[in-house]
Amino acid sequence: MTTDALPRPETPDIPATDPGGASPHRGALLGIAFAAAGMVCVGSSVAVSAAITDAPLFTLQSVRYALAAVLLLVVARVTGWRVPRPRGREWLWLAGVATVGLVLFNVGVVRGVAHAEPAVIGVAVAAVPMLLAVVPAIAARTVPARAVIIGAMIVTTGAILVQGFGRTDAVGIGYALLVLVCEAGFTLLAVPVLARLGAFGVSFHSVWMAAAGMAVVGVATEGPAAVTTLDAVDLLAALHLAVVVTTLAFLLWFTAVGRLGAGRAGLLTGVVPVAAAGLGVPLNGIVPGPMVWLGTAVVALGLVIGLRGGAAAGDPAAAPGVSAAGS
Repeated sequence: MTTDALPRPETPDIPATDPGGASPHRGALLGIAFAAAGMVCVGSSVAVSAAITDAPLFTLQSVRYALAAVLLLVVARVTGWRVPRPRGREWLWLAGVATVGLVLFNVGVVRGVAHAEPAVIGVAVAAVPMLLAVVPAIAARTVPARAVIIGAMIVTTGAILVQGFGRTDAVGIGYALLVLVCEAGFTLLAVPVLARLGAFGVSFHSVWMAAAGMAVVGVATEGPAAVTTLDAVDLLAALHLAVVVTTLAFLLWFTAVGRLGAGRAGLLTGVVPVAAAGLGVPLNGIVPGPMVWLGTAVVALGLVIGLRGGAAAGDPAAAPGVSAAGS
């Protein structure tokens, strides 16, 4: 992937076409490729997370996001990208991305698995395409694109088949709903500022804010000395999460949202459980069962239905300079 494929932060609006003068169709294809690649990066976190179950998770997450912020600054220095400074209400939107989409999301996951099996949390995340398809249209008082809605329903069904169900209690259901809202908020709260700040600006400011927020949560729940308990495995895991799951995945994802709109890009979140299952073969020697294969096929069908066509009708975030939630 070349840096020229990503929209420059200093560009006033995210172009509806490829920066090189390509057709809108090619721009959409690039957006789909970026979103899918980003979700594969996120899927790789499953194997890494299994190695850090005994680590102080909030402290580790703080280290992860701090490393990602430093890495983004290094990338900016090497590539010559300008790190845009937020203005006015943009600070609030970015704080929402960091607080809701990153800090509270992780709190919901960590606390939720104490009351529910991981599959329950996974099913909640699998419902994100529906929220991303509906909420922007409702906020803009438009009708959601029918193909996107149908595709989102099919993708969600396929993702649930891949992950399966699990046992939970009432508290676990509450945390699962929190995770669902936070995961959708990560994208929706970024839409109003993507046009001016770009994928790079949104990624950088959200991760340094998340690093600060996680540090506060870590000190309050795990103690200020928790960082000294991180061993080499923990730090390597944090490095992978910072480089692949945060820096690379965030840039790819927010670029895709700028090209496709939140609704169509949201369909690609169905790639996460499929990628996690696929990566389990070389990493853990776990061969997916029949339900995983069936779910993968259903996800693929949903993507074909939801992503077909040109511009995302009914998805206001697909147009340059137009936000799904206002500004």
